[in-house]
Amino acid sequence: MKKMSLLFSLLAMGLSASAQKINIYHKGWVDFNKNGRMDVFEDPKQTIDKRVEDLLSQMNVDEKTCQMATLYGYKRVLKDEMPVERWKTEIWKDGIANIDEELNNLTSHTDDAPTQYSYPFSKHASAINTVQKWFVEETRMGIPVDFTNEGIHGLNHDRATPLPAPIGIGSTWNKQLVRRAGQTVGREAKALGYTNVYAPILDPARDQRWGRVVECYGENPFLIAELGKQMVLGIQEEGVASTLKHYAVYSVPKGGRDGSARTDPHVAPREMHQIYLYPFRRVIQEAHPMGVMSSYNDWDGVPITGSYYFLTELLRQQFGFNGYVVSDSEAVEFIYSKHKVAGDYKEAVRQAVEAGLNVRTNFTMPQTFILPLRELIKENKISMKIIDSRVGDVLRVKFRLGLFDNPYVKDPKAADKLVHTKADADMSMQVNRESMVLLKNENKLLPLDKNKYKNILVTGPLAAETNYAVSRYGPSHNPVTTVLDGVKNYMGAAAKISYVQGCKIVDATWPESEIIDTPLTPAEQAGIDSAVAQARLSDVVIAVVGEDVDRVGESLTRTGLNLPGRQLKLIQALQATGKPVVMVMINGQPLTINWENKYLPAILEAWFPSVQSGKVIAETLFGDNNPGGKLPITFPKTTGQIEFNFPFKPNSQAGQKGQNSWGKTSVNGALYPFGYGLSYTKFEYSNLVVSPETGNSQGDVTVTVDVTNTGQRKGDDVVQLYLKDDISSVITYEYDLRGFERVSLNPGEKKTVRFTLHPDDLALLDKNMNWTVEPGTFQVWIGQSSEEIKLKKTFRVQ
Repeated sequence: MKKMSLLFSLLAMGLSASAQKINIYHKGWVDFNKNGRMDVFEDPKQTIDKRVEDLLSQMNVDEKTCQMATLYGYKRVLKDEMPVERWKTEIWKDGIANIDEELNNLTSHTDDAPTQYSYPFSKHASAINTVQKWFVEETRMGIPVDFTNEGIHGLNHDRATPLPAPIGIGSTWNKQLVRRAGQTVGREAKALGYTNVYAPILDPARDQRWGRVVECYGENPFLIAELGKQMVLGIQEEGVASTLKHYAVYSVPKGGRDGSARTDPHVAPREMHQIYLYPFRRVIQEAHPMGVMSSYNDWDGVPITGSYYFLTELLRQQFGFNGYVVSDSEAVEFIYSKHKVAGDYKEAVRQAVEAGLNVRTNFTMPQTFILPLRELIKENKISMKIIDSRVGDVLRVKFRLGLFDNPYVKDPKAADKLVHTKADADMSMQVNRESMVLLKNENKLLPLDKNKYKNILVTGPLAAETNYAVSRYGPSHNPVTTVLDGVKNYMGAAAKISYVQGCKIVDATWPESEIIDTPLTPAEQAGIDSAVAQARLSDVVIAVVGEDVDRVGESLTRTGLNLPGRQLKLIQALQATGKPVVMVMINGQPLTINWENKYLPAILEAWFPSVQSGKVIAETLFGDNNPGGKLPITFPKTTGQIEFNFPFKPNSQAGQKGQNSWGKTSVNGALYPFGYGLSYTKFEYSNLVVSPETGNSQGDVTVTVDVTNTGQRKGDDVVQLYLKDDISSVITYEYDLRGFERVSLNPGEKKTVRFTLHPDDLALLDKNMNWTVEPGTFQVWIGQSSEEIKLKKTFRVQ
């Protein structure tokens, strides 16, 4: 037997050596399995389903299970920048589903991954080809790898085109611009060798304390669906996959808590469908993304990643998703370790795979998932029918991406001309400009007159900071222009620009100082005094305050939403000088800036802008950029109001001055409502027309309205359409966003804005949880925010 074994080993080695000598690349096809003939799966003329079926029939269990796991890229899990001989003994000798963030040179607090192969861009494309070549030529079946990467702030790659934080993208309310941003992300991914981008995030940010508000498009499901759809279409138009995050009900952990919590969302079934699943359903049905990432939270006691209802019944059978599901990191492990609905990790693997998970991702070696999965198959605890179905989904995406026809980047050198071009930088700058939201402008202090202010103080802990412009989920190593430098560059020799930090972002006792006020230290008092002294010598003060990457983001939920640390004390001291104070906010979530709103004359919301932050903020403060962004999320006055968001059920956010209401015990109303944002010019609405005024439940309704710039400056306005269902069989939201359009108008210019309401826009979930358009009257409201409604008209559905 030993002799026979040795003989087979020698034969295998000989076959392997001869396979390496065989030319597998032929005109129009690749001999992936190296058998010297064109199999059905290798034939580009065959249908994808036939190719998948043929490939599956030739794969063994080891190869199939390898197509169900992620290998995290170099420095995260993979120890080698390039293939080495040892790979022949690693588990991926039988292939791998995807390699994530490979050689992207990420810089972050948690995952530094320097590499020599990220730049120039052509060097990375060639490096990806080298890794892909190993899998095509050195594995038995030659199945190409899907190279995945993050992309919510722009592609997560060294010096790729950066974008503002998603909450800033959401503030643009510009569908066409988001489509262009998606195209840029997709084109750059394709040029660099990535084939799948983890973007966009479709989670509605309903709790303003949650740390990842900064990475969401906002709180309203319709706004998120519309922008998310455009991002997916833009990415996939460039020939790469878009993977949606984070499915599902991920963004409302109890109390907004993140980190180790990330669990127990208190969401009723109807609310789940109307708010949290709505963006996923619409984007899947209208943009057909090839990927979905399953989240690591539960809903109603069942982990999402172990839920057949979520991963199969809803996602595939109802929504029509036909790509593959990848787990968020540790989502499978949490079934056992956190949620404790499995007795051991192997049982967690079984639950996830049977539920519908295709590919497991975690920051551990892929065999930690693959080996238990193989044991389950061997023990007949998972059927090969399920395995073939899960693997088939992965292979189908790889065929759709063209990896079995062209597994390599065709022209690596072209990447140097395709990534972060001048046009891309201009697009990125435009997103930055359009994300600016003007919150207050008393007595038209803004825009600042360049000729009037000759001594300008730039102060505040964010004035010279840069870290907010670089995200763990976006590009790195792009030079950043601070707000201080932006103002200096803009003004040049026209004014004297002074800088005093004033205070740090937080004090030594923060976050305890949010609940226990402590005296200023001598150093803190001196910092504020220094800023005050310089303010007295200045004509105007630009105070740059807010949060940085250590104060908001993943795992960084806050318990209070005031300006952190001593920043309010700095603002109060500056305001007491009598000099005009313009507050610029760099932050990732709504802040409860009540005192600031009451006493400061001007406030500009910049969110987490991208690397051109200083330039775009200076342009906005001095009038070259007229801010036209609108808030995609409600600013509450206090965390005691939370949940406080839009849309809301009738009277659920009422004050204490109505029917069956009395007393004076609470602060009521929003600080700034959803959809709010000022401009340096004025707009008027007229001629609202709804057609037909009486229609049927299957027909569209057309709405037109005229908007006119009645001011003296060119500017953008976001025309917002809200829909109110007067009487319904179940309680619906008071009114909800069902259309928006950003328009740019010169002084005196008028445009007609056209909306089309589809039956889905009028539908509700009835008592039997079926989407239904009920007969009755509906009101169309046109406004400049969810509270500033200008025109109304009623139509009837029979």
